[in-house]
Amino acid sequence: MANILVVDDELGIRDLLSEILNDEGHSVDLAENATQARAARAGSSYDLVLLDIWMPDTDGVSLLKEWATGGVLTMPVIMMSGHATIDTAVEATRIGAFSFLEKPITLQKLLKAVEQGLARNAAHHAAPVAAVQAPAAAPADAPFTQVPVITALSGVETGPHSHQGFDLDRPLREARDGFEKAYFEFHLAREGGSMTRVAEKTGLERTHLYRKLRQLGVDLGRGKRA
Repeated sequence: MANILVVDDELGIRDLLSEILNDEGHSVDLAENATQARAARAGSSYDLVLLDIWMPDTDGVSLLKEWATGGVLTMPVIMMSGHATIDTAVEATRIGAFSFLEKPITLQKLLKAVEQGLARNAAHHAAPVAAVQAPAAAPADAPFTQVPVITALSGVETGPHSHQGFDLDRPLREARDGFEKAYFEFHLAREGGSMTRVAEKTGLERTHLYRKLRQLGVDLGRGKRA
């Protein structure tokens, strides 16, 4: 879904953020200090950067200022720290940081900040296009575009994420497994492979969800490819 750079000198935090963001369907690069972050930014274009403030070589605020003055601060940057003062957070925001996360970072706050940052990035890149050519208004009688749904019993496909009807002339357990597999594949595709959002939608804990998907033989990469 997005290319994200995580910059933090703590291995555990890098691994944790990488795992969460990969589960959300994002492509993640890692840097353990400012030197590696500079090299990564020089070689790639990112949709979002998660940047730790306190690092051994160059602190995150200085690196942010370096990117800003160098004209390469073209993506939202979310600052992270467990010891930063309010003045530090204000300074980072003044330079151009999008937001600030205080460690330890909760899953809910992380995902919300990332979602808002990516939305801001998308709006920023869409603005020049919209200024050049505004989209034509849809006719008043334009048909309503309906979201595809699963028609499990009718056997009729209504969209790219729908599934054909199931053979009901089977033992209950087999029929139920077939429906559950289609159900989870539908939600994985709709949520872009995000295990976190699928867990929320289906009301299952992630550990239980992983176990259920493996049991049903669901391809976990299918949603991301879709």
